[in-house]
Amino acid sequence: MRRFDVVRRLFEGKQDAAGSGQKNNTDGAFSGGKKGREKLDEISGFFVRPGNYNLPGAHALRGGVNFSINSEGATSCELLLFHRKQSAPYAILPIPESYRMGHVYSIFVAGLDAEDFEYAYRMDGPYDPAKGLYFDRNKLILDPYCRAVTGQRAWGAAKTPTDYHARVVKDRFVWKGNDFLHTPMEDTIIYEMHVRGFTRHHTSGVGYPGTFAGIIQKIPYLKELGVTAVELLPIFEFDEMINARTHNGRLLLEYWGYNTVAYFAPNTSYTASIEYNEEGSELKQTIRLLKKAGIEVILDVVFNHTAEGNLTGPFYQFKGIDNDIFYSKSPEGDYYNFSGCGNTVNANHPLVTRYIIDCLRYWVTEFHVDGFRFDLASILTRDENGAPMSDPPLIRQIAMDPVLAGTKLIAEPWDAGGLYQVGSFPAHNRWAEWNGRYRDSIRDYLRGNYWQAAEAAARITGSMDMYGKAPYQGYRSSVNFVTCHDGFTLYDLFSYDHKHNEANGWNNTDGTDDNRSWNCGVEGYTDDPVIQALRKKMMCNAVTVLMLSRGTPMILSGDEFCNTQYGNNNGYCQDGEISWLNWDFLRANRDYFDFVKNVIAFRKQHLVISRELPPAHCGLPPVTCCGANPDDHSIGMGNKVLGILYAGWREDLGEDEVVYMVINAFWEPQEIRLPALSDGLAWGLNIYTDADGGPRFYESLFVYNPVMTLKERSVAVLTLYKPEEY
Repeated sequence: MRRFDVVRRLFEGKQDAAGSGQKNNTDGAFSGGKKGREKLDEISGFFVRPGNYNLPGAHALRGGVNFSINSEGATSCELLLFHRKQSAPYAILPIPESYRMGHVYSIFVAGLDAEDFEYAYRMDGPYDPAKGLYFDRNKLILDPYCRAVTGQRAWGAAKTPTDYHARVVKDRFVWKGNDFLHTPMEDTIIYEMHVRGFTRHHTSGVGYPGTFAGIIQKIPYLKELGVTAVELLPIFEFDEMINARTHNGRLLLEYWGYNTVAYFAPNTSYTASIEYNEEGSELKQTIRLLKKAGIEVILDVVFNHTAEGNLTGPFYQFKGIDNDIFYSKSPEGDYYNFSGCGNTVNANHPLVTRYIIDCLRYWVTEFHVDGFRFDLASILTRDENGAPMSDPPLIRQIAMDPVLAGTKLIAEPWDAGGLYQVGSFPAHNRWAEWNGRYRDSIRDYLRGNYWQAAEAAARITGSMDMYGKAPYQGYRSSVNFVTCHDGFTLYDLFSYDHKHNEANGWNNTDGTDDNRSWNCGVEGYTDDPVIQALRKKMMCNAVTVLMLSRGTPMILSGDEFCNTQYGNNNGYCQDGEISWLNWDFLRANRDYFDFVKNVIAFRKQHLVISRELPPAHCGLPPVTCCGANPDDHSIGMGNKVLGILYAGWREDLGEDEVVYMVINAFWEPQEIRLPALSDGLAWGLNIYTDADGGPRFYESLFVYNPVMTLKERSVAVLTLYKPEEY
């Protein structure tokens, strides 16, 4: 029996295809009966009707599958169906012009089982490069709203855009209630990780290395560390083989994942199991278990460019749909390249803005993600001609969207075109920023540039000079970091004066030269115990300052146990020892891991660090910046010592909470005086990064003398102490 005849019987309410004799109704809008039969068409042997125009993408409905795709410039559209893993279509369905409403082509194909096929489109239209039109009816088009992409499963296997077919997803995952944690920004501690690199190394000890399931097995570790959110480098479907090349016998890939292929689809090579038409279940389970452990999930998203590259790049999606709309182009017809990756998304065009909002909503509603970090977000503030906009529609709409209202929005406020918006991003009282000025000033000050003390003090106390008024939310708008995926690891920051990117194949010309690093006397590895101890102390200094700074701290995965990239500060193409976390470093540096864990716990315990409290009863001001003498509040070029004091009243404890951090950035010991306290109070030492035997934590070591010597390049943290309580 022909497919058309089988489906007609279904729609007429007769025996189903299995001969069960049961009545069969399809989508409620298209049931059986004479009225329904009159609406049916036959195309290429399939029983079809106009689809639901409000359902972009492909959706399995009762009795068949609904397909919708929009194009302003196309003159015709074909739907191609493929048997699984086949390159030639078994059916081509021209979508009738009568099935087009406005710019949307929509068709419901009855009798299709989502698990039996893959699909793609072809579009015809004008070819006019001068107008940015590149329609080609011979090219396959990947559905921009597809939720699963074929041909991507095997990591590192050769692929071409002609392998990009889509699958229809059947969502059988059930969320159990509202599990959004809504951790305030001031209580959030972000852990930036690459899904594959986090557990791919054989030392990780997980059963499914390099996958979402591998993260699940490390949840107890993340909970022990104390982080409250993981920020995942791109997990939307990407093709790691784009721009793949060989250097010195090693295959170099697009490892980081910043060339997005499909914005609604999880990366299939990150799953431990083959999910086929249940794509996303493993990721959803990972997210659910992380939330159960009190850990939010933030996605690093890339809306500034796509994997289609420049005019000579791949052609598989937006180039063949509405190239003139989706990409920003110069008057000469070339793509603007503010991303450094070949093209720039025209993000503030209404159609593109809607697409991005749809995507963000999808990941919140279907995957329950808690927030987004927007790569090169300054591009999203540019108009179609590349000029920055004072009030870009996309940024405003994301900030005001009701579905996204509870999510964290974090901008990387710069781009590769030179637009730097740290402290000037159009935040709408919603957006936070990666604070690049924090990173630079803390690196400078800790390596000995003590004349940067005033800048460091401003960054440590919440960058209120930048974020203290609208459209910002004070220190809640500042995401503080010393290291991230893009640059040196924390260990390398104090082990290398210069980048060592030779393995990338560009003669060490790639990656930034502005590292503000210090090798502590020897470039790279050394077995000198004095230098090793100095490096560990410098790392302890950095993590202590980071965790005692106002704003949201972010640490790079592996920094908590001295992971190294061997001086490579641009590991975007390194799928191996350079980029994978080597968990042997955790076993070798357990003392340092414990230090990091304890500093995180200290921050959580002392709320006065992360937020403003009611005024302290002891009379100390909420925030004080000083030098070696706490009465000298003038921070100038000669401040070798920087003191930061937080004070406030803890309603829940019924007492004052005071934390005093003092930093000696100089290479010689410095004498400091502790702030005077009222009778009955004293200072207790809690953290000292140059104690006898190395960095130390104390319950509260009573400090008898108001004058103490702070050793060279060290940090001390003290709190209020009541001797009679001990």
